[in-house]
Amino acid sequence: MPLTIETCVARHTGDRKEQQDRVALFAHPTRPGTMMAVLADGMGGHTGGAMAAEQVLLKARQNFEAYAPQSETPAHLLEAIINEAHLVIKLTRFTSEQDPHSTAVVFMLQPGRADWAHCGDSRFYHFRGSELVSRSQDHSLVGELQRKGRLDEAAALNHPQRNVLLSCLGSEREPRVDHGRQLPLVAGDSFVLCSDGLWGYFSDEEIGGAVAALSAREAAQVLINNARERSDGYGDNITVAIIKLVEAPVTVAARQAAAVR
Repeated sequence: MPLTIETCVARHTGDRKEQQDRVALFAHPTRPGTMMAVLADGMGGHTGGAMAAEQVLLKARQNFEAYAPQSETPAHLLEAIINEAHLVIKLTRFTSEQDPHSTAVVFMLQPGRADWAHCGDSRFYHFRGSELVSRSQDHSLVGELQRKGRLDEAAALNHPQRNVLLSCLGSEREPRVDHGRQLPLVAGDSFVLCSDGLWGYFSDEEIGGAVAALSAREAAQVLINNARERSDGYGDNITVAIIKLVEAPVTVAARQAAAVR
């Protein structure tokens, strides 16, 4: 059964004075069925975080448009985007008074496969229906404590140092880049990229349930609205990208052709 792609990106400034998250979806200029989603949560003073996040998007678009699978693997492409954006962000520190940093989640969809990479605590989720298949691991102090079994999920969401990152773009240390992939793809596969301003208010089950039950646009709206309600006036920037694979509708001509056989 052929698949079609349903997508949505959405942002909300939350209770901050400035929107420093960035998100984008773009198709490859010459390869049908190949697209990229990228999300970045910028940090670093007035306009500094927004500038850092913008560099992630610019580098993602440049490298993706030059992608040639005959000479470059998806993993290499995604890692190069993050590492090169990291270098550009570091260089901007010499030409500005800010101390810019950013997270990054980069996702590439091709016919029959999906690949992703991330650095920081912005998250990537893969659901099949409402069931969680995989979720990125936060490069944060709290994430590390969870991996060591010293914090559970509930305690992590309310930890006072939840926003302390161990790896990000623009820092002195080289960014940690984690990878994932899925092949083959089936109808019901959904992929979610989001900043901590969204995932910090939901369990994995809540996010998966909303994405499975609703269209991409409706799910984004419901999740953002609920995050705003749960933030009690202290919400961070909220950003989300949702990519859903659904069965392509059967046309009348296709049904008639099948009936003739």
